[in-house]
Amino acid sequence: MKLDVRGEFCPLPVLKAVEAMKRALPDEVIEVYTDHAPALETIPTQARRLGFTVKIDKMGPAEWRITLSRSS
Repeated sequence: MKLDVRGEFCPLPVLKAVEAMKRALPDEVIEVYTDHAPALETIPTQARRLGFTVKIDKMGPAEWRITLSRSS
């Protein structure tokens, strides 16, 4: 699943990511695209609480992809 929250500010990116994680199928990977730096802390924190692993990749000067998958 791809979730594009570029151009959105807190708390929307984390709220949308949490909603996506709660709806995700067991093997589903969620890619969150953001340009809001605070989301690099808020989304991983909530993801770990919900049992997801987190990987962050810098895609541009102020753009990131946060990849969320369920912990095994």
